[in-house]
Amino acid sequence: MKLLTQEKINEIRNSVNIVDVISSYVSLTPRGKNYFGICPFHDDSNPSMSVSADKQIYKCFSCGATGTVFNFIMDYENISFSEAVKKVADIGGVHIELGNIKKEKNHTVQHQIYDLSLKFYMNNINTPQGKKAKEYLKKRNINEDIIKEFQIGLALNSRDALSKILKKKNFDEKELTKSGLIGKNEYGFYDLFYGRIMFPLYDLSGNVIAYSGRIYDREDNSKYFNTRETELFKKGELLYNYHRAKDIARQKNQIIIMEGFMDVIRAHSIGIKNCVASMGTAITNKQANLIKKMAKEIILCFDGDEAGAKATKACAEELNKIGTIPKVIRLEENLDPDEYIIKYGKDAFEKKIANPISIMDFELSYLKNNKNLNDAEDKTLYIKQVIDEINKIDDDILKEVTIKKIVSETNISEEVIRKHLTQKKKVPKKDAKIINSSKYEKAEKNLLYFMLKSPEIIKMYDKKVTFMPTKEYRLLAREISMYYKEHGNIDEANFIDYIEGDTDLIETIKKVNQNMSAAAYTLEEIEDYINVIKEYNINNAIERMQAKMQEIVDPIEKAEIAQKIIDLKKGV
Repeated sequence: MKLLTQEKINEIRNSVNIVDVISSYVSLTPRGKNYFGICPFHDDSNPSMSVSADKQIYKCFSCGATGTVFNFIMDYENISFSEAVKKVADIGGVHIELGNIKKEKNHTVQHQIYDLSLKFYMNNINTPQGKKAKEYLKKRNINEDIIKEFQIGLALNSRDALSKILKKKNFDEKELTKSGLIGKNEYGFYDLFYGRIMFPLYDLSGNVIAYSGRIYDREDNSKYFNTRETELFKKGELLYNYHRAKDIARQKNQIIIMEGFMDVIRAHSIGIKNCVASMGTAITNKQANLIKKMAKEIILCFDGDEAGAKATKACAEELNKIGTIPKVIRLEENLDPDEYIIKYGKDAFEKKIANPISIMDFELSYLKNNKNLNDAEDKTLYIKQVIDEINKIDDDILKEVTIKKIVSETNISEEVIRKHLTQKKKVPKKDAKIINSSKYEKAEKNLLYFMLKSPEIIKMYDKKVTFMPTKEYRLLAREISMYYKEHGNIDEANFIDYIEGDTDLIETIKKVNQNMSAAAYTLEEIEDYINVIKEYNINNAIERMQAKMQEIVDPIEKAEIAQKIIDLKKGV
C-alpha cells in the first residue's frame, strides 16, 4: 500500500503503545524492560513472545514471528495491511482517508465471478420472481434487515440465467467451471444452482467465495446444496461469519461456536452477534486456532441431538489439543439453536449462554448416556471411560474437581481412581523447528540480526561482505543496506513497515529472529560472522575455478587459474 507516506505510517504506528494494543488480544506480563505473553502464531505453551514498548515491535523467540503493531493485527485478524493501518489509526485517533479499502485478494478472476454472482442473486430476490422466496424467508422469521445484512439472494428457476450473464462478461471458460457455480456438458454451460435461496459463504476477510442454496418451493432429496471445494473455498480453513463476529467476540472476550449458518443468522437476528459456524464439518486444527485467537471464553452450542453431542465432543477434543478448554450449551428436545430460539425466544437462549456447563460435566453426561450405573459392567465401563477423559485434561483444578465428582457419584475410592491415572511427564515442548543450519547460515542469520539493529554493522557489511551466500539472506541484506543509504539510520519497526508488501522478506526476518534473543554484540563476534561468510565465498570461488580447470586444455591458462586459487586460499 503506497497511498500513505512512510512518515504518515510512522505517525500512525507511534500514535499507540504496542503493549496496550497487543494486550487487548493476549495477556502480557512485564519482565524487565519488555512484556511477555503466549505467542498466538504457533502452539505456544510457555510465554515466548516479547513486546518492546521502546522499540515498538513484538518478537517470538520460538517461532520467529516479528513485526510492528500493524503486522500483529494483520496476522491475528487475517486482514490486509491497509485495514490494519486504519484500525491502528482509529485507536490512536489519527484521521486518515483511505477510501474504500479493497479486501485481500479481491482482484482475482474467481473473486470477480463471485462478486457478479452475488449482485445477480441479491437483485433476483427483490424482483417479482423472488416473491415466493421472500414469503418463505418471512415464515422462517428472516426479515428484510437480515436479508440485506447477510446478502441472501435467489438463484432463478432457470438452468442458464447466471451462466449467460457471466459469458457476456467474457470470463475465461476454465475460470467459469473452476468457480463451482457453472457446469459444462455437450450442450454448453449451465448453472449448478437454480430455484434455490442463496446464502453466501465468506472467507476470513469477508469476500463471498461460495454459496449454500436452499430449496423453498419444491421437493428435493437435499434441502441444501453447497458449492464444492474450490481454490477459494476450503471448508476446513474457514469459519462462517468470522469477519462479522471477530471484533464483537474480542470485545466480549467470548465466542460461541455453532454448526450451521442458519443458527448463526438466527442468533444474530436477536442481537447475539459473537457467533461463528464450523461449515458443517468436524473442526480442524486451523479452525481451532482461529477460534482460540478470537476470545478466551469459548462456548460450544451445537444441535441438541446425538449427532450434535458427538460433534461437541469432537470439537472439544480438537480445542483441547491446542490448550483450550471450552464450555458447552446443550439444548433440550433435540433442537438446534435456530429452532430453540424460534420456540423459546431470546431470553431463554441468553440464559443458556449465561450458564454453560463445563466440558467435563458435558463429558460425564455424554459417557453416562445409555448406561445403567447400577449394573457392574456399565459402571466399570463408565469409570474407565471417565479416567481416559481425565487423562486428557491439562488443567489441574478441573482434573481435581472431576475426580471428586466421580468418587461421589460412583462410590469408588479416590485411591483407585488415582491409581489408574497416567502420570504425564513434563517434556519440554518443541515449539519451533530445530534449525540444523550450517555454520555459514548461522553466520548469515546472526549478522543480519544485528544489521537490523545497528548502523555500525551495516557499514561493516557494506565494506567487508556485500554478498551473502544464501539468496533469501542476500536479498534481505541488500534491502537493509539500501534502506540505510536512503534514510541514514536503521530502525527495525520502521524497516518492517517499509517492506510491508514483501511477504518473502518478512518471512526471512522471522527466520533471522527465530531462537535469537541477544541484545548486545561485540565487534569480535561480528568479525567472526564476517570471516565465516568470507570463507564460504572464497571456497565457493575456488570450487568454481577448479571445475573450470577441468575444462581447459591450454597449460598457460591452467597455470593462471591455479595461481588465482593459491591466492584465494591464502585468504581463507
